[in-house]
Amino acid sequence: MADALHAFVAGYPIRHSRSPLIHGHWLKTHGLAGSYRAIEVAPDNFANFVTGMRQAGLVGGNITLPHKEAAFVLADHLDAAAEEIGAVNTLWFRDGALWGGNTDAYGFAANLDANSPGWDKGRSAVVLGAGGASRAIVCALKQRGFSDIRIVNRTLGRAQELADRFGEGVSAHSWAAVPELTRDADLIVNTTSLGMEGKDELEIDLASAKPNALVTDIVYVPLVTPLLHAARACGLKTVDGLGMLLHQAVPGFEHWFGKRPEVTAELRDLVLADMAKR
Repeated sequence: MADALHAFVAGYPIRHSRSPLIHGHWLKTHGLAGSYRAIEVAPDNFANFVTGMRQAGLVGGNITLPHKEAAFVLADHLDAAAEEIGAVNTLWFRDGALWGGNTDAYGFAANLDANSPGWDKGRSAVVLGAGGASRAIVCALKQRGFSDIRIVNRTLGRAQELADRFGEGVSAHSWAAVPELTRDADLIVNTTSLGMEGKDELEIDLASAKPNALVTDIVYVPLVTPLLHAARACGLKTVDGLGMLLHQAVPGFEHWFGKRPEVTAELRDLVLADMAKR
């Protein structure tokens, strides 16, 4: 029997992570000997943790807040998505070297592919928020051929930084411009924490949005965020953010355990049941 392989998710704090549930399900589904666990690592100990991974018997893992930029610096090699986004959420060993990747852009696009095929026929998108998550979204949109990406942020300077980072076809706007910007947008994406449980609501008027616009939120607790409620009330098509969490996990599992897992209705139901318990 093959040796058991051990992977992890590291963050601070980490207790709310659903990654062990997802990867544990796939390990069981594929009948693999191995484990995937959550490890809380304080920022001042993160570099030691990464350099000690192999000695600790770990084949790799996921990196979440607040360590994604630190992991970017610590990896020996980076995949193209990590280079472009400037952050790492997945670590693995290849030929003795530590690789860092970013699967958020992949997860975002794969979620929309699964739940709204043809979404990438659009050309204009409004991205709400200019934090770390929005980098991955802009990266995915550029990869899929969106040529007019409008980043909206309460602090215009942050939106401008992001627009400058990605260059041609990406513009920065203040929050006041949202009604005008959404009027002809094919896709509207929320990357902010507004609308999450315990956070302020995201108040946005979608009455003037294109009738065939697609609205999606990368927040998945609650599953139907205030933005998605507002979109549905206007008769717009919506995709929730849970699929992004599930799909972004696929490449890492393949790197560590050698099998490409599938995002199934059974897995989604498993995570929804866990969300209902908490």
